[in-house]
Amino acid sequence: MSAMSEIQRRIPPLRRGWPGSEKVVLWGLTLLIGILSIAPLTRLVWAAIAPDGVPDLTRLTHLLGTRKVVIATMNTLTIAVVSTFLAMLLGTVAALLIALTNLRGKQAWVFTFILPLMIPPQVTALAWVQALSPSSPVLQFLGLSLPAGSPSPIYSMTGIVVLLGLHNAPLVFLMVRAGLRRLPAELVEAARSGGAKPWRVQFTVILPLVRPAIFAGAALSFVTSAGNFGIQAMLGIPGRIPTLITLVYQQLNSVGTSALADMAVLSLLIAAITLAGLIFSRWLGGRQDVRVTGTPRALHQSLGRWRLPVEVAVWVWMLLTLMLPLSALLTTSLTTGFGQALTIQSLTLSNYANALYGYPAIRHAFMTSLGLTVMTALILTLASLFLAYFLSWQRTRLVRILQLSTELAYALPGIVTGIAAILFFLRPLPLLHISLYGTLWIILAAYLSNFMALVLRPTLAGFAQIERSLDEAAQIFGAGFLRRMRDILMPLAAPSAMAGSILVFLTALNEIQVSILLVTSGTQTLGPMIVFLDEGGSSTLAAAVGCLMIGVVLGFMLLASLFARRLPEGVLPWRV
Repeated sequence: MSAMSEIQRRIPPLRRGWPGSEKVVLWGLTLLIGILSIAPLTRLVWAAIAPDGVPDLTRLTHLLGTRKVVIATMNTLTIAVVSTFLAMLLGTVAALLIALTNLRGKQAWVFTFILPLMIPPQVTALAWVQALSPSSPVLQFLGLSLPAGSPSPIYSMTGIVVLLGLHNAPLVFLMVRAGLRRLPAELVEAARSGGAKPWRVQFTVILPLVRPAIFAGAALSFVTSAGNFGIQAMLGIPGRIPTLITLVYQQLNSVGTSALADMAVLSLLIAAITLAGLIFSRWLGGRQDVRVTGTPRALHQSLGRWRLPVEVAVWVWMLLTLMLPLSALLTTSLTTGFGQALTIQSLTLSNYANALYGYPAIRHAFMTSLGLTVMTALILTLASLFLAYFLSWQRTRLVRILQLSTELAYALPGIVTGIAAILFFLRPLPLLHISLYGTLWIILAAYLSNFMALVLRPTLAGFAQIERSLDEAAQIFGAGFLRRMRDILMPLAAPSAMAGSILVFLTALNEIQVSILLVTSGTQTLGPMIVFLDEGGSSTLAAAVGCLMIGVVLGFMLLASLFARRLPEGVLPWRV
């Protein structure tokens, strides 16, 4: 069907739209992103450099040179670097097995491999704490209990590194799998026909060509590890392993807003570490030109007699790294006391009843998170549809700046966004004379800033599949910008935008990185509730809340999978 016929089918004869509507929308997006992302980050930088209005470098050097900041910085770097190496190893091996071999049951395994990335990190940490504690019901059942009174090995630098490596391995997997899909099969076939053995092809042809993808995944892993509050707080604070992100949290909780200037400095240090990691990774990935020509085609390499042992190994790995902690979490949630064996006599659903009905604070936190998440998803979906239009077909300097701002806000750790939001919205807004600090609106503003890029990326993928001639033909018919968006472009890009909305929903509903510094007793959200319940000694109730959060994540992942065929490839990360 031609573009003209498609336009005639979709819309009746049109009156010319409101002149200048494109500029109005573009400047509206500029104002939105400027207030939510650019202005708060600028305020953060100024508060760190000049808290009293005058630059004070002496104060900066003194604060950064204190013993506790130096120790926290070294711990942060160690955790980020070592966990990134672990994530690189696991993610790359998984991508090679899924993309190149005849492994059976790939879809199910990829779904379970990606699942830890979707589970809130504080829930992951809680599950491992309960799985590897001396009173763990699962270890008792397996006869592997730790000596009574011994410290849990999970409260250590090694524990933090391993959990972050497992949590971020799917990030590397996704990047490497995408790189492998773009490789021309002719190169591998030529190496094989030349007599090269499979392992030699892997190390001399395939891995060098996907090196940029490996380092891109490593960059994401590094950023996520350095800014992961859930795992660092749940394991590092009890284990007395200070990091920059937990130092900011503890200082702000103990001192209050009077410590904001110093916390702004530490936030900039966290941002500098993450950005340096991104730049260094990009430099490593681009040191050699690995561009190749040829048609991308799926590569297949038979495992031969090793297929069954490899399949057994990958599923045993999944049982140990996913089912062991989740089963401990589920067992704890079904008993009346932590460490109690699960029997017919001890089985109870009271923790779930309390989580759903008995504790108003938990119910209020869930409703607050649900409302904030729905508003965030709706606003960002609409904004991303318009922004994707300009990014796809009108890439002016202003549009590129807007995209860079959204990517930067998403790349920075959530706690940096939280500090920036406090600094910017603490004072009353001009004209309105209302402060957003301590209200739901500051959390919503931080969510909109932090998650814009998450919904924008799949929306851009949807626009990439739309024939631009449809829009041009509608213009010839006299359709204005808003009419073209409503009747033609939005319906076509809607599936991709909806996938982005689901990703935002999955992320924001259980989010902790951004909101941990913004919540108050009256504006509690679901993500930090796990930390507060665990700190208060309510382990079984925290386990029940964690299981409910995992159930919500699984439900939305399955719901999104129902629409997988209508979405561009790669929008849903757990699809093969």
